[in-house]
Amino acid sequence: MDAGRARGTGVLLIGLVLSPMLVACASAPTPAPAPSPTPTAADNKGTDSNYIIGPGDSLEVFVWRNPELSVTVPVRPDGKISTPLVEDMVAVGKTPPQLARDMEKVLSEYVREPKVNIIVTTAASAYSLVKVVGQVQHPSALPYREGMRVLDAILAVGGLTQFASGNRARIVRIENGKETIIHVKVADLVNSGDVKQNALLKPGDVLVVPQSIF
Repeated sequence: MDAGRARGTGVLLIGLVLSPMLVACASAPTPAPAPSPTPTAADNKGTDSNYIIGPGDSLEVFVWRNPELSVTVPVRPDGKISTPLVEDMVAVGKTPPQLARDMEKVLSEYVREPKVNIIVTTAASAYSLVKVVGQVQHPSALPYREGMRVLDAILAVGGLTQFASGNRARIVRIENGKETIIHVKVADLVNSGDVKQNALLKPGDVLVVPQSIF
């Protein structure tokens, strides 16, 4: 009997010790999950924020927390797009962030603090093309894609011809109405793997590979 009474007393003491702990755990508030970050136009994927929208491009318009306003639309030949609540918005000549801000101004009349994200899903306009001309196998106008480099363009046109002066190649770039010339040694890039010559390209660039001077 004394042993049974001792065991019962021990169980009672353990229960008295654990009860407040169990109550505290049960009453402790569950931490709220961290809120998801609100996307902005700066989060665009597929093209960089300096991309200039042109006719023929396809745009994904995402309005945060308003799926009924989120659509994928083409840029019409007149340079405009139409989405729910935003009709005939000029898109040509703007970057995705600029167009997103303009759309937010219009949507603010209907939606509280709208957040718009613009993604160029298909870059098909003349503004987006990278032209490769001169002594290459197949001079072409290539659709621009984010991260496109000189080697990507050279491989896409079949490489250099036997008459190419690859190390005298240059990128002609127009920015803010001003022409910039960037010299690249394409022969060293292709033949020797000199990755320092593998410059990033931008929409509208013209890569010129001149002929060798005999």
